[in-house]
Amino acid sequence: MTIGENELIATREYDVPRELVFRAWTTPDLLARWWGPQGFTNTFHECDMRPGGTWRFTMHGPDGVDYPNHNVFVEIMPPERIVLDHLSGHEFRVTATFESFEGRTRVTFRQLFKKKEEFEQAKPICIEANEQQLDRLGKVLAELA
Repeated sequence: MTIGENELIATREYDVPRELVFRAWTTPDLLARWWGPQGFTNTFHECDMRPGGTWRFTMHGPDGVDYPNHNVFVEIMPPERIVLDHLSGHEFRVTATFESFEGRTRVTFRQLFKKKEEFEQAKPICIEANEQQLDRLGKVLAELA
C-alpha cells in the first residue's frame, strides 16, 4: 500500500489473464462476491456498467450494519481500466488498472479522496479494507481459473 496526497494505492499480482480479472470487475454477480472487506456481503440494486452508468448497492457489514453506496462509472476501457466516482459518504474516485505480463495480471487500485479531511478520516480503515478486498478478488479469480 502506498499513500499519496489524499490517495491510497494498492497493487496486487494475480496468476490469471487480464481478461479474467476484467471480467471479475465487470460481471455484477462476480463483483458482488468480492467487493468490500472480509466478512461483508453486497446487495446490488443497479449496476449499469458504462460511462455515466449508476452503480447502487448496499454493503452489509458482519456486525449487521448496512452501508448504502452510490457510484457512477466514469470510464470503462476493456480490459485495461475502470474509473468510478463514489458519491455517497466520503467522496472519492477509484481508478483500477489491469496490466498484463507473462500470462499474469497486475492490478493497481487507486482511491483518490476529494477532501483531505475525509481522506484522513477514512485512511486507517481503507488501508486494511482495500487489502482485504484484493484478497477476496484473488479467491474469486482462483475459483474461475
